[in-house]
Amino acid sequence: MRLFFKALAVLVAVALVIIVIARFVFALPKVDDRTDSVALAPPADAPLVTSVMAQWADHPGKTGVAPLGRGADAFAARMMLADAAQSSIDAQYYIWRGDMTGTLLLDALWRAAERGVRVRLLIDDNGTAGLDTHENVNVRLYNPFNLRRFKMLSYGFDFFRLNRRMHNKSFIVDGAATILGGRNIGDEYFDTGPKALFVDLDVLAVGDVVPQVASDFDRYWAAQAVHPAGPFVGDAPKSDPIAARMARFGDDPQLSTYRKEVTASALVNDLRAGTLDLEWTDVVLVSDDPVKGLGAVAREDLLATRLVQAFGRIETRFDGISPYFVPTATGVSAFSVLQRRGVQVRMLTNSLEATDVLPVHAGYAKRRRNLLKADVELFELKQQASVVTPRDKVGPFGSSGASLHAKTFAVDGQRIFIGSFNFDPRSTTLNTEMGLLIDSKAMATRMHSAFDNKLDGLAWQVTLTDGDLTWRDGSESTAHEPGTGFFKRVALTIIGWLPVEWLL
Repeated sequence: MRLFFKALAVLVAVALVIIVIARFVFALPKVDDRTDSVALAPPADAPLVTSVMAQWADHPGKTGVAPLGRGADAFAARMMLADAAQSSIDAQYYIWRGDMTGTLLLDALWRAAERGVRVRLLIDDNGTAGLDTHENVNVRLYNPFNLRRFKMLSYGFDFFRLNRRMHNKSFIVDGAATILGGRNIGDEYFDTGPKALFVDLDVLAVGDVVPQVASDFDRYWAAQAVHPAGPFVGDAPKSDPIAARMARFGDDPQLSTYRKEVTASALVNDLRAGTLDLEWTDVVLVSDDPVKGLGAVAREDLLATRLVQAFGRIETRFDGISPYFVPTATGVSAFSVLQRRGVQVRMLTNSLEATDVLPVHAGYAKRRRNLLKADVELFELKQQASVVTPRDKVGPFGSSGASLHAKTFAVDGQRIFIGSFNFDPRSTTLNTEMGLLIDSKAMATRMHSAFDNKLDGLAWQVTLTDGDLTWRDGSESTAHEPGTGFFKRVALTIIGWLPVEWLL
């Protein structure tokens, strides 16, 4: 036995030495001598700016907002804004796919750069693909991986830094309009492609909040956790790599069909004509400090804390949508307190059959019974039998896709939050997040009504019947996790036993 522990001690010592050497050999380059640009002022003669300013003048101190539930509308809005840009485009995303929509939007940025628009692209290094760019497009990476070919091996010697990611999502054009919300850049977020689609939600905003979003982008652009992409991905190519990638989709019927869908979007024509139906109201930007990517942040500085403060006292209703819902014991306690005060609490998350991250569902499932005992109403989005087109079923937060991805909640029929924040430990303490807190009776009431209508049969309601979990949708009920087998349910239970809740 002594020999075993001696051998174990030697192995641990060797592992620590290897980790120290690897961190030294693969250390990130210094960023102290870089030059950090800042947001450009809106160009006075740009048609987009002229249209926005004319409307804003009638609503001083307010922000004009329009929810983007349909994926095709959300993509069309980004493309239209990129094509209208005359001065600047600042884009910040967690994931940028190299698929059709990722390539189309990157091509729009390329064209903007060709006509002299300054483009700044800030991407988390955990979910990028094919980000070849124009020499006039400045790309930076958040918390880049030390190794490029075998990126995941970097976790072996730099886990605690690399486990912190930038989950923010914003798109700012000419300092006049911005899009924030839950969507990354990729086919599944915009209602197209061969993969299962995501139910998601963004918001288009103009007016008072836009300069705040631009300032927040500058804060991230200059953060110590952010590095110029060049040393990691190489210099920009001399030829046009986007054209070559676009050619791959040239004969794809998916491209033709989707372009027709985007062109048919009423939102595009309304944006161009300046007749988009905007709700002018008070909006607050809530965003994590980018230093969160380098280590612990004081609890009072976390987005979750400031969001609670911004909402103030909840009086009657709290309806939340979170695809990755891991409430932990603390969350169960907080929801229980609300229920005891007479606040109706209802939450929608993915069912086990619909989720794309099994461990996260395990973190939710281990708390589900206690939430129900506290009289919290729980709904779990069903997995659709087949992926439908955006026009087939449109609810308060988008089309009926296969998996939930929207992150939003409404309070007291008065306010709604739309952003990147999930109700889980990762969003709370590890990843950086952002979103908009909007005073909107219309949007909040629409979300409350969706819950009142039991989400139109798109979700199971989970209840306790004689102490046992039951899933009901109005026409049928089951005592087991819907659409799953015995072994998957066993795996869910076992994962729930593991001490990984803080990572979920």
